[in-house]
Amino acid sequence: MKDKIRAFISQQLSNDPKYSFSDDEPLISGGWVDSFDLTKLAVFIEETFGVHFADPELTEDNMDTLNQIVRNIEAKLAR
Repeated sequence: MKDKIRAFISQQLSNDPKYSFSDDEPLISGGWVDSFDLTKLAVFIEETFGVHFADPELTEDNMDTLNQIVRNIEAKLAR
C-alpha cells in the first residue's frame, strides 16, 4: 500500500519524481502536496483501495505523512 501511494505522489504530484520521501516526511506542511493534489490523491486512494475520504477528512492533521495516510486507509478498511 505504501509503495503504491508513494509512487503516485512521486510520479503524479511531485515536481521531482526521482525524490524519495520518507514515511514520516511532511507532505502538506512540507510543500510537496497542496489542496488540489490532495484531492487527486483522495481520488487515487478511492479508485485503488476502495476507501472514500470525505472533504473534511482531507486535512494536514489526517494526511500530512505517508504513515498517516496509510493508517487512515487501514482504519477505514477495518470498519
